[in-house]
Amino acid sequence: MTDRELALRAWESLFRAQHELLAEMSGDFSAADITEAEYDVLLTVVRSGEMTARLRDVTANSLISQPSVSRLVDRMVARELITKAVDPEDGRGALLTATDAGARAFRQMATRHGRSIAERMSRLDDEELATLYALTQKLRGN
Repeated sequence: MTDRELALRAWESLFRAQHELLAEMSGDFSAADITEAEYDVLLTVVRSGEMTARLRDVTANSLISQPSVSRLVDRMVARELITKAVDPEDGRGALLTATDAGARAFRQMATRHGRSIAERMSRLDDEELATLYALTQKLRGN
């Protein structure tokens, strides 16, 4: 059994570090063509085969609730960042596909955001980054 006090301190430090880094990086989106939430959806869609993902996969990978994802997806369809179609393998589900405009907006933001992440994470050396990655994977059960 781990030391409870140490576990609480480690959790609080991890939580606060994440919160502070996310707050710093939210500025990456201030002049962007897409919001952080849209980027999150497009991250799953664009990186899927043929730039198409099931809505349930987007929801599972998203940092927001299912009803919020559904409303966001509808807004993204209206903005022509993605298309939404009935999943032919599961008529109850939906397939989301990035449009050319959505993929372009994602790639532009991914380049900018990737540089920002690398800059902030450069506080750690490669060995520390590898350790952090291994530890977070372990915490996630992977």
